Amino acid sequence: MGEMDTKQTKKVCVVDGQGGGIGAVIIKKLKDRFGEQIEIIALGTNAIATAQMLKSRANKGASGTNAIIQTVKKADVIIGPVGIIMPHAMMGEVTCEIAAAISLSDARKVLLPLSLENIDIVGVAGLPLPMLVDELMASHLSFI
Repeated sequence: MGEMDTKQTKKVCVVDGQGGGIGAVIIKKLKDRFGEQIEIIALGTNAIATAQMLKSRANKGASGTNAIIQTVKKADVIIGPVGIIMPHAMMGEVTCEIAAAISLSDARKVLLPLSLENIDIVGVAGLPLPMLVDELMASHLSFI
């Protein structure tokens, strides 16, 4: 019997909808920083979002409500805009089931304060997306 690898690769789910642009930026920066140290799973609320995130070098991708519900159960980290935990966000693409599955997952959730919904998050500076992703990696993924 060979020696087992005690360091298991972390599963990082990046969830996005609509055109997948936010998820694509997140995945590109994660790949640049961590390479193959982590497994990145692109979860799109639709096929276009998933395809866009896969172009940014995600290891795997899946689309739709059931794929998201099943995959986030096994994730170590879930990353996406704050709307992924809000039912009916992203023009209705985030179903109640998706929002609940992500919220109830044991995975650590790292959410970016980007929302097209009628919600303001107090105490958050309106930084551009690339700066938010840099902050996410520097301050919230140190355990990887």
